[in-house]
Amino acid sequence: MLNMKANMGITKEVTREVKAFKTHLQRLGYSKTSINMLPSCVNNFLEFNTVNTCQATSKHILVYHKYLQERPNKKGSGSLSESYINHHVYALKLFFSWQQERGVVATNPMSSLSFKTPTSKPREILTQCEVKQLFLVCKSLKEKATLALFYGCGLRRSEGACLNLKDVHFRSNVLYVRDGKNGKRRVVPLSSQVKTILKSYVFTERVALDNEQAFIVNERHKRSSGDVYNSTLKAILKQAGINKQITLHCLRHSIATHLLESGLSVEYVRDFLGHKHLESTQIYTRVNQKQLHHLSL
Repeated sequence: MLNMKANMGITKEVTREVKAFKTHLQRLGYSKTSINMLPSCVNNFLEFNTVNTCQATSKHILVYHKYLQERPNKKGSGSLSESYINHHVYALKLFFSWQQERGVVATNPMSSLSFKTPTSKPREILTQCEVKQLFLVCKSLKEKATLALFYGCGLRRSEGACLNLKDVHFRSNVLYVRDGKNGKRRVVPLSSQVKTILKSYVFTERVALDNEQAFIVNERHKRSSGDVYNSTLKAILKQAGINKQITLHCLRHSIATHLLESGLSVEYVRDFLGHKHLESTQIYTRVNQKQLHHLSL
């Protein structure tokens, strides 16, 4: 009975700590994905070891890390990916650094530990000729608009899924990313070709429910999800006969490579993709639109 009460006490304390950590990440401006994922990683660690923050030691972290390396993947065959395990390590680093700053722990249990950085395979990119082929084989304006957003505008998957009609300003030739990675905002200039494609889709093919604000909608006339965009891209790749393992993020990497090849500076490309870290809540791009027009879709 005493152990049960003690465990219940720890559970309540863990819940409070994880909730406070989530609020902390929200105040820092982290993305919605990180705000949900990172506290969950911390919660899993604390529940696995049945400890609260004050009781956690480096040994607890090492035991948990070993458990993650040996744990089977519940969503598929094999073990957990290095990237997934690294998310947990990153979450614990943030969490315990924050707890040390607050004075909750005198010593950060992560400070004496070092973990291997996960290795990742180089992501495939498309050549400019392959990109042109993708646009040529599109069977609908919706397919072209999908390529225009993720290649022509360099959007992340989550940014495309959150894009609303009000975020695309055809008169000003800009697209607003209002909730980018880590909560950052930016303005993306639209080339004349990208603008033409997006405008044609909106005024010719887009059919949505009266209250639907999403820029691209699915067959049910509601917001398209990241999975729908992935399926659309796979269909276009098949139509073009391109067998590369291309994802939405590969389109983003492709446009970055092509912009650099066209002579655009690294600083401008960082602004265009929203990579540059700024403390301001908004990031205004200064990409030269004439250089963007140089890219022929």
